[in-house]
Amino acid sequence: MTGALASLDPGRDKCGFAVLTIDGKVLFQKVIATQDLEKEISEQRENFKFDTIVLGNGTTSKIAKSRIESAFNDLTIDIIDEYKTTEMARGEYFKENPPNGWRRFIPVTMQTPPVPVDDYVAVILAKRYLGSEKYG
Repeated sequence: MTGALASLDPGRDKCGFAVLTIDGKVLFQKVIATQDLEKEISEQRENFKFDTIVLGNGTTSKIAKSRIESAFNDLTIDIIDEYKTTEMARGEYFKENPPNGWRRFIPVTMQTPPVPVDDYVAVILAKRYLGSEKYG
């Protein structure tokens, strides 16, 4: 593996996409349109030179895997469990973007982020992969 790892939380309409160093530092994270998947991977691959991508095992992961394999035959693809990553991503979002005004009095576990958190899910998937036996 090179010095970077890409991660994807595939979805029907949008995907969370992230690139991290192998020691877990986030280099890039973004919510992308699913239709732009190959274009975004290609652009970020030029920027960060990764040769491995981690996919969450959700309902659209097989379709995403097939698309990535067709477009990038030299990219290693690993599937990782997505269990509870959305809940974890909400927590990460609110750590970086604490509620303001009266919302700060409501527990963040009872709030919904105002934006999609799929990119945070991608970061969590990459960190989960880096901490797994599969990687190490």
